[in-house]
Amino acid sequence: MKAQNLAKAALMTALTVVCAQISIPLPFTPVPFSLALLAIFLTGALLPPAYALLSQVAYLLLGIVGLPVFAKFSAGIGVLAGPTGGYLITYPLIALITALCLKKTGRKTPLHYLPGMVLGLALCHLFGSAMLARYSGISFAAGLMSGSVPFLLFDCIKAVIASLVGYLVFKALPQGRTQQA
Repeated sequence: MKAQNLAKAALMTALTVVCAQISIPLPFTPVPFSLALLAIFLTGALLPPAYALLSQVAYLLLGIVGLPVFAKFSAGIGVLAGPTGGYLITYPLIALITALCLKKTGRKTPLHYLPGMVLGLALCHLFGSAMLARYSGISFAAGLMSGSVPFLLFDCIKAVIASLVGYLVFKALPQGRTQQA
């Protein structure tokens, strides 16, 4: 089962790369709108905790070594040190928190998928906005207003979609998802 989980983790890393490229720059913030969080939520919904974490750490490492995996085909450690780095750094934690919550609560309905995603999303917005504010020389409140508030509704929609898709995929798999990590 370890090889299967590694393969699934690699697929989720690839999905994150693809979803990160589906991005729209916004004129009022250096933070683009992208579908990366949808892939992160699905990673946590479909993988055991250790593999969910591994998948998103691999994504960050690919970008750090220079592969253009971040939004707008960007790469390098400078991206993680820049205005969007705080959001990116939380990706492994979002996937891990989602997977851990599912491991603890079970998967009886799509609603069971949401608590971990919401916790991860809160961490992402808080840490990302803090780093955006520090990088940009603005207050934390201004960081929230430009780097979080415009995205909250869409990020919540991504969580709902990932909850539904994760639940349906889990139900469709005959053996279910292994909880071994």
